[in-house]
Amino acid sequence: MTDASQNLDRVLVLEMVRVTEAAAVGAAKLIGRGDEKAADAAAVEAMRAALNALDMDGTVVIGEGERDEAPMLYIGEKVGSGSGPSIDIALDPLEGTTITAKAGPNALAVLAIAEKGGLLNAPDVYMDKIAVGPGYADGVIDLAKSATENVRAVAAAKGVQPGDIIVCVLDRPRHEGLIAELRALGCGIQLIPDGDVAGVIAVTNPDTGIDLYMGSGGAPEGVLAAAALRCVGGQFQGRLLFRNEDERARARKWGIENLDRIYALEELAKGDVIFAATGVTDGSLLDGVKRRRDGAITTESIVMRASSGTVRRVYSEHRG
Repeated sequence: MTDASQNLDRVLVLEMVRVTEAAAVGAAKLIGRGDEKAADAAAVEAMRAALNALDMDGTVVIGEGERDEAPMLYIGEKVGSGSGPSIDIALDPLEGTTITAKAGPNALAVLAIAEKGGLLNAPDVYMDKIAVGPGYADGVIDLAKSATENVRAVAAAKGVQPGDIIVCVLDRPRHEGLIAELRALGCGIQLIPDGDVAGVIAVTNPDTGIDLYMGSGGAPEGVLAAAALRCVGGQFQGRLLFRNEDERARARKWGIENLDRIYALEELAKGDVIFAATGVTDGSLLDGVKRRRDGAITTESIVMRASSGTVRRVYSEHRG
């Protein structure tokens, strides 16, 4: 284990939970209020303040956008005291802004950290994604193959028929073809309105019944989901999708030359990775923020570490 890795463990593992808790509590004040921007702004402000209270030399590699698009937690922003370990940070202070505004399920405050260079500096474009949980031989999924081929491969490895496989897909018009292909196989499909980080993580939890995640969503969320799977097991592949030359130029700006590359899990999140999330609204992964009559606020969080395989669930009461 490197000295940097030891520093991540000693100083920052549980501190990351405090950061996601702060963002979740901030966003929770706007649950069901119909204002996505206000909910996101509250989470961003709270997360930034919590990060800046830590003794670390942190750099945001995946954040709220580029500097001219986001006033804080933008890509390249330095956070922390400037002393302590040098780390890269991928974050989404409110994964599920629409969910929060509508009081729907599975909104999260999410954060991943790694040693410098450990997280892909993904541009804010779409990413085609496929994920499966632990327990399968390497290579059981392949983004270069069709949805039908991947479902059949996972079904064969699981010892069931393709029609017994459950696939999680974001409910978007762009996925109409994918959904039709899966239904032609007889698959069950769990459509989610938003929150594809939680959707990917769901493949690792047998209680959800979800076998596969498929479809396109934000590339930053893909890196965050990959960080989580690095900690708990599973397979993930992603390929960046570009709609125009501006997006291709943005990718090249961040050092990405092969625009058709399929990224494996450890190419998205490598080395010692720590992933933390706190529930904003109730969901399949975590309970949301609750306000009790006595004024106390409760949160449920999860924090995971790749090098040890440790998964901790943290229930907290916040007073005052």
